Amino acid sequence: MSFYNIITLATIMTLLAAIPSSSVALVVIRASTMGVKQGVITSLGVVVGDLVFVAMALLGLTALSEQLGALFVVIRYLAAGYLIWFGLNLIRNHTHRVPQGKSSIPPKVARTTSASFLSGLLLTLSDIKAVFFYASLFPAFIDPITLRSVDIAAIFGITLLAVGGVKILYAFSASKMVNLSGRLRFQTKAKAVAGAMMIATGGYLLVKT
Repeated sequence: MSFYNIITLATIMTLLAAIPSSSVALVVIRASTMGVKQGVITSLGVVVGDLVFVAMALLGLTALSEQLGALFVVIRYLAAGYLIWFGLNLIRNHTHRVPQGKSSIPPKVARTTSASFLSGLLLTLSDIKAVFFYASLFPAFIDPITLRSVDIAAIFGITLLAVGGVKILYAFSASKMVNLSGRLRFQTKAKAVAGAMMIATGGYLLVKT
């Protein structure tokens, strides 16, 4: 991966991680009701879940490129189309609000480190479509046919810093974010910018293909 690709991918993933979502709500709720430490641990669970999806996406891309050869170009076109569709939906659905004060985690879950970690991990793993998203995003920045260990390390590092950094920031800002995320004042702009970048990435992938 080039330095430009690393910066671009990190920017995209940071913006997407910052958009209010169920995982953001969970981190904020755990941090505001059980302390910043529990919010940070929950964030780590979310990151691990994303890393699992990243690994699955990379393995899938490598296997497809080896088995399909030239037909993998078709996969690239489908990936580009998905990214453009995803970006358009982010922009069009910018008024959608994530319910606050609710969590998919049972209320009687013990306030322990393991419970916080598992809550973040399980919530993330429940969204299996994230694998398809990563599998669509990565071809714009890497060539699965010549994927190197340094590329894999870079993507894992970006995921760790982008997703983990944003969620942990939410945890430390929980007291203010409870009110902020309830109103979602910044959601429109965040989704619009992220959506535009998704469309641009899909367009770039089409040209690259």
